[in-house]
Amino acid sequence: MIGGACAQTEPPYRTPVVDSAAVAAPLMIEGEIRAKDDADIDTLDWRGRHSPRKATLLSAVLPGAGQIYNRKYWKAPIVWAGLGVSYGFIQRNTREYRRYKDAYIAVVDGDPTTIDEFNGRISASQLLDVTNTYRKWRDLSYIAIGAVYVLNIVDASVDAHFVRFDVGRDLSLVVAPSLELTSLGAPGLTLGLTLR
Repeated sequence: MIGGACAQTEPPYRTPVVDSAAVAAPLMIEGEIRAKDDADIDTLDWRGRHSPRKATLLSAVLPGAGQIYNRKYWKAPIVWAGLGVSYGFIQRNTREYRRYKDAYIAVVDGDPTTIDEFNGRISASQLLDVTNTYRKWRDLSYIAIGAVYVLNIVDASVDAHFVRFDVGRDLSLVVAPSLELTSLGAPGLTLGLTLR
């Protein structure tokens, strides 16, 4: 190889693989060539046309819609229940927070004519502690509803990506003694997972 010259060879031409059964017997219907049957096309359809982007977008716009699009109908009520429970906690904790906050303001405002709903039975420091507790719970409820919303989107997206994932029925796990360890005088097991 003087001067770096070398002969280049072209890769051999390969002929494409063609399904001879489909080519030999296409169906002619009203001047069109169709595969076999619209029903056969439809059974293969939704997994082929399924879009993870669409599932994610549907879940972002309307929580639970991505799960329905993924045909995991049982997950949508779980999403709705999670959002509903979180919203209920937000409402309750906000109501109680305002109630105790108003009572605390009535106690510490220095005006003897304002009376809190507890008629002075609870001290200002206790009212402040309860107010802070309900504010913290309200904030955690907002975090919970946000987490349910985000998990709804993530679940729909991940589930949509695995729509075409096929786990065959022919999975086998073999448990056998480990001959390598046995030859060294130590007991051992070998696990072999066969995917076909």
